[in-house]
Amino acid sequence: MAVLKVKFTKTRRDKLAQILWILNWFSVVSGIILFSLGLFLKIEIKKRNEVMAKGDINSVPNMLISVGVIACIINFLGGKICYDCSDANKFSRWKLVMLPYIVCTFCFTFCILVGALMCYTMRNELEESLYLGLRDAIKFYKDTDIPGRCFLKKTVDLLQIGFRCCGNNGFRDWFEIQWVSLRYLNMASKEVLDRLKSNIDGKFLVDGVPFSCCNPSSPRPCIQYQLTNNSAHYNYDFLTEELNIWMKGCREALLDYYTGIMRSIGIAALLIWLFELSVLIGVRYLQTAMKNVLLLGDLEGESDGWLLENSFVETAKYNINIIKNLGKANQISTVSSMNDPNIDVQNTDCGKTNVTTKSIPAAR
Repeated sequence: MAVLKVKFTKTRRDKLAQILWILNWFSVVSGIILFSLGLFLKIEIKKRNEVMAKGDINSVPNMLISVGVIACIINFLGGKICYDCSDANKFSRWKLVMLPYIVCTFCFTFCILVGALMCYTMRNELEESLYLGLRDAIKFYKDTDIPGRCFLKKTVDLLQIGFRCCGNNGFRDWFEIQWVSLRYLNMASKEVLDRLKSNIDGKFLVDGVPFSCCNPSSPRPCIQYQLTNNSAHYNYDFLTEELNIWMKGCREALLDYYTGIMRSIGIAALLIWLFELSVLIGVRYLQTAMKNVLLLGDLEGESDGWLLENSFVETAKYNINIIKNLGKANQISTVSSMNDPNIDVQNTDCGKTNVTTKSIPAAR
């Protein structure tokens, strides 16, 4: 029994073909939108590439870009097919193409769904990439004279100012690394030498942060050095007073920023998937209705259209049997070949010696 069978008159078939032709052009636009969203996300990731570790974070934008390009091609072809399906004579040329086209389009719409879901599952990979990338960027913040690292100070400063953040997890991350370059340290100062010797790794560690961590909205001047020393500042208590530096870590700030972008892209991709799926259902109805018209032979009469010719269970069993028999296509059955009348095999036994032969008469 057919699933969701609908009866179509010639007028309804023509209107369906015209509507689907228009919707396919909207689908081309949706493909452009997917391509644009993927390109936008790729550019945004590229902007902060210096503070991200290498990983699979580009898989989502690459997926969206690829799906967007394929959407434009498939829907452009679908528009041409639907336009010709308004005429039964023109449909004949697409008769053998439509079913493979519907199958390919179904796989394509599934890829859109996968891309939309990947936008929501990318958070863990992105968080790990940001954690490792920011850790290395902060570690090499002081290396302003080393090629390949001299840009990291400017990158981190602009990042902390733009996203109103400080450090990787928080401002205390700067306490654990030497972020002041050696060229700016007075090696003749006893205080500097004592601080270098007090650390097992010989690093100049201070309870201070770079200027880019300062909050310009704070009413008092920025306190960026000796943050944990109450006696170093007038009327100051670092445990109770709200510090005038950014409290949020840059990893959290960037993660919130990219999560918001991917959430919006995921919603847009889901809406496009639903739209593409509805267009695909309409194309399936048009294909089955036009196919039945040709079978009936009455181009002006009514015809049935459906999603599946048989029930879901029967269709599933049929496809499973096809998959099971794929590997048996090149196998030759011995039993069937023995019973096949078209195969003429003569049984010979070259090992027998008791073969009777005619006697040759002796010459007289």
